[in-house]
Amino acid sequence: MARPTQVTVSLSAFRHNLGRARQLAPNSKVWAVVKADAYGHGLMMLAPALAKADGLALVEFEWARQLRESGWDRPILMLEGAFDYADVQAAAADGLELVVHEAKQIEWIERFGGAARLRVHLKLNTGMNRLGFHPAGFHDAWRRLRSLAQVSSITLMTHFANADVAGGASRAIERFDEVTAGLEGERSLCNSAALFDYEGAHRNWVRPGIMLYGASPFADRSADSLGLRPVMRFESRLISTQHLAVGDAVGYGSSFVADRPMVIGIVACGYADGYPRHAPTGTPIAVSGVRTRTVGRVSMDMLAVDLGPVPDARIGSAVELWGERVAVDDVAASAGTIGYELTCAIAPRVARVLQDDDG
Repeated sequence: MARPTQVTVSLSAFRHNLGRARQLAPNSKVWAVVKADAYGHGLMMLAPALAKADGLALVEFEWARQLRESGWDRPILMLEGAFDYADVQAAAADGLELVVHEAKQIEWIERFGGAARLRVHLKLNTGMNRLGFHPAGFHDAWRRLRSLAQVSSITLMTHFANADVAGGASRAIERFDEVTAGLEGERSLCNSAALFDYEGAHRNWVRPGIMLYGASPFADRSADSLGLRPVMRFESRLISTQHLAVGDAVGYGSSFVADRPMVIGIVACGYADGYPRHAPTGTPIAVSGVRTRTVGRVSMDMLAVDLGPVPDARIGSAVELWGERVAVDDVAASAGTIGYELTCAIAPRVARVLQDDDG
C-alpha cells in the first residue's frame, strides 16, 4: 500500500478563482502567474483550467517550452526576462514575451538579428528596489527599445512592494503614472492584492498570482472572505495513536509535555513532505473533518496531533494538513511564514491527485 500522504489539486477551484480575478477587473486582460510549477500545484496538471486566462506568466524557460509543446498557443510572459542572449533567441523561437528590467537585456535584444519580432514589457522600479529601471533611466530604455525593428510592442509595467497594506501602493501608482506619461504602450501593474484594493490601477493587464490558488494576499483578510476557494488540499492519515499520562513528552526535544491525560495521533507527514518543520505546537490541523492542533516538533516523516476534540479518531482516520477545513494561510501564520512558501514546498515524493468537479 502506498504511503497515504497526498495533494489533491482542484481544477474547478482554480477556474473559480480565475473567474474572481476577471470579476474584479472586467475590462482588463489577465496574466495567470504560474511560476514555481504553478506555486507548487503542478503546472501541467493545472493546464486544463488555464484556458480562461489571456496569457501565462512565469520565469522558467524550460516550462515555457513545455507549455508550447503541450499546445498552449496564447501569450507567455517571462517575468524575469532573458538571463542571457540565448534566452532572447529562445523567446523569438517560442513566441515568448520578455520583461526587460535592466540595460544588459536591451543589449541582447539589440544584438538579436532574427526575423521574429519580440513583444517586451519594460519594467519601472517604483519602490520595490528589486527589478526595474529607476525613473531617471526609464525613458532612455524605452527609446532604445522603441527604435529597434526587432521589437514589435512595449508594455509598461511595475510591481508593488506594499499593495497588501492599506494605501501601500498609492505612491507607487503615482510614480508610475508620472514617469510613463506620454509613452505609448499598454500598462500592467496589479498583483493579487492590488486587484482587490486598487481598481484604478487595473489598466490593460493584471497579473494575479496567489489568489488563483485560493490563498489570501493579505495578512488580515481570509481567502474565504475574498471569495476564493482553495486549489490544494494536503492530506494524510493517522498511522498510530498514543495515550499520554501527565508529564509524558512528545517528539524530538520533548518540547511538548502533557499537563493532563490525553490521546495523540501520529500522522504520516513531516518536513520531508513539505510540512513546515518550524510549525509550533498549536498549529491548526483537521482529523476526520474536525479542527484540532499539532503537538510537539514536526519530524521528517511524521507529526503528532491532539485527538481530544476527535475522540472517535482511529488509525486510518483522514487528516487534512491544509485545504478546506484548515486554510493554508492559517498554517502559515502559525509557522511564521506565508501560504506561498508552503504550497511551493510540497515535496516530489507526495502523490498528486487531480480533481475536476466541473468535468
